[in-house]
Amino acid sequence: MPLALLALAIGAFGIGTTEFVIMGLLPEVASDFGVSIPTAGLLVTGYALGVMLGAPLMTVLGTKISRKRMLMLLMGLFIAGNLLSALAPVFSVMLVGRVVASLAHGAFFGIGSVVAAELVAPHKRAGAIAMMFTGLTVANVVGVPLGTLIGQSAGWRVTFAAVAGLGVLGLAGIAKLVPDLPKPEGVHLRHELAALKNAQVLLAMAMTVLGFGGVFAAVTYIAPMTTHVTGFSDGSVTWLLVLFGLGMVGGNLVGGRFADRALMPMLYVSLSALAVVLALFTLTAHNKVAAAVTIVLIGALGFATVPPLQKRVLDQAHGAPTLASALNIGAFNLGNALSAWLGGLVIAAGFGYTAPNWVGAALAAGALVLAVLSAALERRDGAPSTVVATGERTGQPVTARH
Repeated sequence: MPLALLALAIGAFGIGTTEFVIMGLLPEVASDFGVSIPTAGLLVTGYALGVMLGAPLMTVLGTKISRKRMLMLLMGLFIAGNLLSALAPVFSVMLVGRVVASLAHGAFFGIGSVVAAELVAPHKRAGAIAMMFTGLTVANVVGVPLGTLIGQSAGWRVTFAAVAGLGVLGLAGIAKLVPDLPKPEGVHLRHELAALKNAQVLLAMAMTVLGFGGVFAAVTYIAPMTTHVTGFSDGSVTWLLVLFGLGMVGGNLVGGRFADRALMPMLYVSLSALAVVLALFTLTAHNKVAAAVTIVLIGALGFATVPPLQKRVLDQAHGAPTLASALNIGAFNLGNALSAWLGGLVIAAGFGYTAPNWVGAALAAGALVLAVLSAALERRDGAPSTVVATGERTGQPVTARH
């Protein structure tokens, strides 16, 4: 794997850290600004909305420049947003900082996935994408716990300043290590939009929403579930999230490796197992050891779907993949928001703190159904449906010229 993937992974590490570390620092931020915890929670909501809106917006704005330069601009935006958060004099300014940082998220992973895939041979592309996403998964194991510890001991502003420093490191790495790959000839915004008319691209995005949404249906409510049902102390939640992060790291790497060999079978296995494990979490949540093991498995199986889902979108939007790739990152966040909302509904309805696990299992099963449907449509058509640089559909794979 080329060193350029390390630069992309560092950027992903910083983005993953800033996305999730705020959850552990909400009480400190709320206290400093004199706002309620629910109001401080807008820092999470605002970031998620910014990712969803920023993915297509920043990708469209970047169609006129090289992908390397766009990645550098996105890291600059990320640095500015985190510095604004660190220096914010009032809550509203910090909220703006969070939104500014989030605008870089979707486009960075979307464009970064395309760049990572172009840096390696075709049979290694899912592995290259997984390598970049390793930065995001490691952030949950190292960055988030460390950032939370720093924020609780030295102040939350120090955490966001440190995250901005990670952004500077990622920017320098991209500038030094990522080659300035030329844009494919003849590909314009209308061709990127044409890729969204491909039913297989839309099916892959829908699989992303449901499949990864299944993970967050359970993980969003892991704190009340493990403290009220399993019997863990409040302080144990951090270490349970570290276990979840370790599962994410392993699943991401395994998913990338096997997706390069057999992409659709990898999705069948991971989505089937994810649905089963989420359903079992309803039972294992009543035992500490079993619950801890289940949390690791949810992280592993959930992130085992990420490289194949992202590569599926790139394959099906062949010739004009940048916008589709970025939108698929937004689909991950849409799945997170949808599943968190549905999980909250079943808890509010009185079904208990383990009820979101059934929601997650149903969503993962839905993603599996879509995967089977997608493969059936592909077999019926006789070959993967792709969109080439002219915006036309074809049954034959076409390699974009560089």
